[in-house]
Amino acid sequence: MTQKNRYNTTFGILSALTIVMVVAGHCGYHIMTVGELYPYYSFHVPLFMFISGYFYKGSEEEAPLQYVKKKVCRLLVPYFIWNVVYGLISWAMRAAGFAMGETVSLRTLFIEPFMHGYQFIYNYAAWFVPVLFVIEMMNLCARIILRKMIRGLCRLCGEIPAKMSGEMKEGGGRLAGTAEDGIVEWVMLAGSLLIGIIVVWLAIGGHVWGDYKAPGRILFLFPCFQMGQFYQKKLEKHDTLGNVPYFAVLLGLQVILNVGFNGLAFSSVWVTGFANGPLMPYVTVVSGIAFWLRVARILEPALGTSRSVQYLGRNTYAVMMHHVMAFMLVKIVIAFVAAQTAMCADFDYGQFYTNIDYFYYVRGAEQFGMVYLAAGVTLPLGIQYVLGCVKKRMKSVRGL
Repeated sequence: MTQKNRYNTTFGILSALTIVMVVAGHCGYHIMTVGELYPYYSFHVPLFMFISGYFYKGSEEEAPLQYVKKKVCRLLVPYFIWNVVYGLISWAMRAAGFAMGETVSLRTLFIEPFMHGYQFIYNYAAWFVPVLFVIEMMNLCARIILRKMIRGLCRLCGEIPAKMSGEMKEGGGRLAGTAEDGIVEWVMLAGSLLIGIIVVWLAIGGHVWGDYKAPGRILFLFPCFQMGQFYQKKLEKHDTLGNVPYFAVLLGLQVILNVGFNGLAFSSVWVTGFANGPLMPYVTVVSGIAFWLRVARILEPALGTSRSVQYLGRNTYAVMMHHVMAFMLVKIVIAFVAAQTAMCADFDYGQFYTNIDYFYYVRGAEQFGMVYLAAGVTLPLGIQYVLGCVKKRMKSVRGL
């Protein structure tokens, strides 16, 4: 972005692509895996962390309490409101015969969202929100502490970090482009990556289980957030390789990875499925991010001004929160059709009532996945649009 608060069209498109991949992954629709070269679960959740890290501003460290307040309001408050709503939905669905979701309690409302996020099932994809909040708080605290340590060492040694050329003032009056900034970025990336690799190693050994999965997923994803900031500060200005050699290298690497290793997908939420050692998950994360980041840049001239794409890119939170329930609504319609007609005779009611991951494809056609995908994207955006209209109406009424 060249101006403060200017909409970043490349990352807006990247956000839109990523949430579509998340929705498609959750309904088992492989439309965006590039012929299975890039399995969704080898990079897509870390890609969201990368995007979040890209937009972190160092100026937040000048007013950390305001940053915390902003993140609580943007992430946690809507999450907990919807958690109550989905708790009530889960209660109503259990009364209707569904065997999914836990009962509403203080634990399921306020503790389990930070432990696993699957408490009410119908919003399980939103487990990402509390994790992102914790990671952003960790990032803020780690950077403040690290800067204080660096400045303390410099005072102890009688030296002051020299400012690099071309420094610019960011919001809050903080000077960017200093040697201190460079040290911070390298230490944050290297340190978090080392910790993440250790977590994967422990997970492979069977040591990340039960309550350990909560800190495990946070520490595993923490380096991905740092990758976003590192790219924005250090790499973006050098990302100028032509598209042909860029994709030749990336696709060649991905073919090698797919042929030479035992499956690239893993589970970020459960910290499992690491079949190729502790380093390979981050290799696939980098490869997936690099591929789709360049795709987003290529699509920018065509989609950068699209209102629909911008709306999707700005409202990934709503899609993350509601798309599983949108899937459920599609399945409810199919169940009704199956009950009233001879169509969909092989619909499995046992799975329907007990397994949120049961997806019925009419006549077994994979193309029916597009119905789930369309519902998973458009219904949450519709909810967000209605809520936006209500908020505008309320503001206008207050202004009278």
